[in-house]
Amino acid sequence: MTTFEKNFTTEEYQRRISKTRAAMSAQGLDAIFVSDPSNMSWLTGYDGWSFYVFQGVILTHSGDPVWWGREMDAQGARRTVFMEGDDTIRGYDDTFVQNPEKHPMTDLATLLCDLGLGAVQIGVEMDNYYYSAAAHAALVSGLPKATFSDATGLVNWQRAVKSEREIEYMRRAANIVEAMHDRILELAEPGMRKNDLIAEIYATGIRGAHGFWGDYPAIVPMAPSGLDATAPHLTWDDRPLELGEATFFEIAGAHRRYQCPQSRTLFLGEVPQKYRDAEAAVLDAIDAGLAQAKPGNQAQDIANAFNATLNKAGFEKDSRCGYAIGISYPPDWGERTISFRRGDTTVLEPGMTFHFMPALWLDDGGLEITEPILITETGPECLCTTPRELWVKP
Repeated sequence: MTTFEKNFTTEEYQRRISKTRAAMSAQGLDAIFVSDPSNMSWLTGYDGWSFYVFQGVILTHSGDPVWWGREMDAQGARRTVFMEGDDTIRGYDDTFVQNPEKHPMTDLATLLCDLGLGAVQIGVEMDNYYYSAAAHAALVSGLPKATFSDATGLVNWQRAVKSEREIEYMRRAANIVEAMHDRILELAEPGMRKNDLIAEIYATGIRGAHGFWGDYPAIVPMAPSGLDATAPHLTWDDRPLELGEATFFEIAGAHRRYQCPQSRTLFLGEVPQKYRDAEAAVLDAIDAGLAQAKPGNQAQDIANAFNATLNKAGFEKDSRCGYAIGISYPPDWGERTISFRRGDTTVLEPGMTFHFMPALWLDDGGLEITEPILITETGPECLCTTPRELWVKP
């Protein structure tokens, strides 16, 4: 039987656990139950498409984490987590799955009691895609002597500064998204069905680049054209690309679950002057924002510089213009921590990675020219070399 290749050393996982335990102590938590699959993977290495059922990681102040989930997924845990020993992998019976008569969290409550955690302070990720109101109610009911606190974001914030290996994975993902954009520019033409182009984007992303394979992205490709591109999050259909329309491609390369999103916009035919004006404004604003992306500055410094430059050119963007990225699972490739927007006073540190996302949505289309960046000791490094411009094909 082949051995599943671990993404990181046991020592790196232990460093992550130590950071998380310090954060737990600061919040007075005896234990946390982590249900976000990104956080599960970051703490233990677990990697499987099983987040549609209830699962999670239990972490206390001593010993290894404990993975808990559906029994049939326990073998996947044994293949991917860094922990060894059956006591660190616990599975619940399949009769708990999508059964209105009983909830898996009652099994978790029993396990926590068995671990001596039936009457302690427990942190749970209450504002999380994967932790429902019914799940919380069942867990609280099963542990009447325990006290629960909201630990949403506790692990996420420990992920902000990347290790050398994590940055290596991000660079590989950056190479992959570069190849995806190259394929778009090669193939896109008037009359091509959008779904056929998306199929090529997917194929390129999964094949990978520079000898490294592509993982699945945490968000599907977003590629709206024309009036559809006045909205930020539409995907695709079978309509053909048309002359006189802009299409933005918000896509991500992924490697070992590390996500590197990047957007570019393609205009087929002669470009209207307002798109050229928007392009010039966005490019100037990107330069202004990047000039502030250095250690010691705050996240809001990037947004303030970007927006001030954009406003001088007569354009406005009322949403954030960037966010932290790293390891992620559907439905989001962001880390849900730091944002480039006014009021975010997070101090930038070397090793942080972001999607600098200065998109504009006009009255008849959209313009997205974005950059994944790494904060280094001396300033920002753009992880991709994709030409920063509005793409045009006749």
